[in-house]
Amino acid sequence: MAICLVLGTPAFAQKKMLSVTYPPATHKTKSDKVFFIGTAPVPAPVTINGVVVDRSKTGNFAPTLPLKEGENNFSIRYQNEEVKIKVTREPKIAAAPITGFREEGFEPRGNVSAMTGDTLCFGAIAPENSKVSVDIQGGGSIPLQSQNPQVVLPANNAVLNDGGEPQALYGAGRYLGCAIAKATGIVSPATYRLEAKDPATAKLAAPVSVTAPSKIEILSPVNLDIAEVVTDKAVARTGPNSNFSRVTPLPKGIKATVVGRQDGDNNGKIANWVRLDYGAWVNSSDLKITSGKSVPPKSIIRSVRSQKRDGHTDVLFPLEVAVPISIEQTDRTLKLTLYNTTAQTDIVRLGSDPVIDKVDWKPLQPHQVEYTFTFKSKQQWGYQYRYDGTTFVLSFRHPPKLALQSTKPLTGAKILIDPGHGGMDSGAVGANGYTEKEATLFASKLLANELVARGATVYLTRETDKEVTLDARRALVDKIEPTISLSVHYNSLPDGGQPDKVKGFSTYWYHSQAQGLANFLHTYVTQYGGRPQYGVTWDNLALARPAEAPSVLLELGFISNPEEFEWITNSNAQQQMAKTLASAVVQWFRTVS
Repeated sequence: MAICLVLGTPAFAQKKMLSVTYPPATHKTKSDKVFFIGTAPVPAPVTINGVVVDRSKTGNFAPTLPLKEGENNFSIRYQNEEVKIKVTREPKIAAAPITGFREEGFEPRGNVSAMTGDTLCFGAIAPENSKVSVDIQGGGSIPLQSQNPQVVLPANNAVLNDGGEPQALYGAGRYLGCAIAKATGIVSPATYRLEAKDPATAKLAAPVSVTAPSKIEILSPVNLDIAEVVTDKAVARTGPNSNFSRVTPLPKGIKATVVGRQDGDNNGKIANWVRLDYGAWVNSSDLKITSGKSVPPKSIIRSVRSQKRDGHTDVLFPLEVAVPISIEQTDRTLKLTLYNTTAQTDIVRLGSDPVIDKVDWKPLQPHQVEYTFTFKSKQQWGYQYRYDGTTFVLSFRHPPKLALQSTKPLTGAKILIDPGHGGMDSGAVGANGYTEKEATLFASKLLANELVARGATVYLTRETDKEVTLDARRALVDKIEPTISLSVHYNSLPDGGQPDKVKGFSTYWYHSQAQGLANFLHTYVTQYGGRPQYGVTWDNLALARPAEAPSVLLELGFISNPEEFEWITNSNAQQQMAKTLASAVVQWFRTVS
């Protein structure tokens, strides 16, 4: 439905004169510093542990203070009001016992199944200068070597604080060792052995043996399981953990051989991950496993053809079985790889098409075939894929037909706007308690009005303060098939940042078809809207991932910055941002049409 009405102004209220919205009263962090976000009326000073803090014109503050390890107590005062906050700085990696292993430091952390010839690696965290090994039933003893330098990588969001560099391990040694899996059918727990020096006597303490809860199984190549994807789009990753990078999601119906399993984290919960024969890992909850099949699913491919339908070009790849696929996009091309497939292709029949200029194909390996589509224009407008039985269908959207030279230049465009957060998910919180979920809904409705005034049909993923799951938001992109999709947010920094020094407008993209839109909107808003620059970033964000349309996530400004928060809570400034963004969208369509 079209959105064309906004009532009222941003709704924020200050309950007390002194407001501290971050950190909470008791807070734990691994960072060596913490920032405080809050506000108070201007006439009197605000102090933290007796030191006056800098504030914006309207009284907002966001100073950053150092933390010692352990407990840190802070008193924030304004006149007769006081807020007490306790921040506990945890070590980045907890120290190991003097003569023992750190319990959660064993690798692998869960049950493992692997093929003969695979490399199995084991690890432990134990006191420095120790002798560490692991015993595998039927596999002998594997020495674990001390890693030097001993470092770990921080979380991805450290880059927001200009971080991301390796960090030294704290108070412990990290030991790793690997071996090649040989014998099949062995099901065995790993036993870790440790001989540590007692720091008091410099002598070796009594050996310590710990049997890990995980089990190791070497799979027989003549009796492998077969996995079939049973969800609409199974998330595929580069490793057995939700922290590993995503690769092309697998459509329902795909079948592949299981060549490995491993227990690992899935967004905070333990899950069993399955490694498929083409290389990716998939959560077993997305799969149906059939045991005792010795013949792996494979196919040949012969002819390929296309057909046009209602603003799309469908390319059909008839196969004998639904095989795994991957898709790689650039600004002018899209590459499709079919795995477990042998080419017997003599003909590729593509008629005159408004999107595709040409298609090239080649076998990559004995059982991989790659198709490269080159497009007539630089801008791609979205793609979808699915299996229709055992025929793989890859659909390309045709360019939109807009009335760009009229008084309503966006007539013919469907634009989806996603106001970030909502309901129980407040998002970031500003100095006086005004939440990101409120700010994004207000800004999204303003933007919707401006786009409707220019002729667009606009849809919102939410029109009120309610919770909408990420899956539901992405499903709307798939259902509506908008011309473009814009997700609206306000930014904030993680622990360790300096929010009083970081501000600006930024855009985020995932698929190459959205990179040009992200670049254009960032340049236009910072040049003609006078907003500070925070840059254009490739990011694995849920509402940047939809491939059905060019999809961009916008961070309009930093709700954590004292000065920029004044701009966020100014309804006139937000109205001007909406006008600038709408004009930017019009101009982008003109450049790509």
